[in-house]
Amino acid sequence: MVPARKIVDEQEVIRWFQEGRTYDWMCHEYRRKYGIETRPSLWGNFRRRRGLTRRTVRDDELIPWAVKPEHRGAHALQMLRLEARARAGEPVREGDAARHRNFMRNLADQNAVVEYDPDTPEGFRIVPRQQGDTDVIRRPVTRLTTKHRAD
Repeated sequence: MVPARKIVDEQEVIRWFQEGRTYDWMCHEYRRKYGIETRPSLWGNFRRRRGLTRRTVRDDELIPWAVKPEHRGAHALQMLRLEARARAGEPVREGDAARHRNFMRNLADQNAVVEYDPDTPEGFRIVPRQQGDTDVIRRPVTRLTTKHRAD
């Protein structure tokens, strides 16, 4: 039987957030330590209810698109998220930092930018820089984030 309240020790969970533990790690740790099955959404909801700082850095200038679910794991998007973290002065794990540096170096070497087209199977692609490209992305004509979606 599942307990009515899944979070056994809120202070422990807050400490895990401060330590930068992932939601998957928290799920595994709760199963190991308490025998309680959880899902990542439980931890995200806890974070939001307690007003804890988001783990991800939102940068609508760097990622101005409403990205389709099937494109959310794209390498280029992951690298743009890492770029957003770096620009915000947030830490980037060493393995991620090396991949990010290589990606940014390749963009510079190719004189290219990242473009997103939700109507293609791959979604993201690297395209030659054009006049008017002022950052590492090709800006859409209108903002497309869910927060600022143009209808």
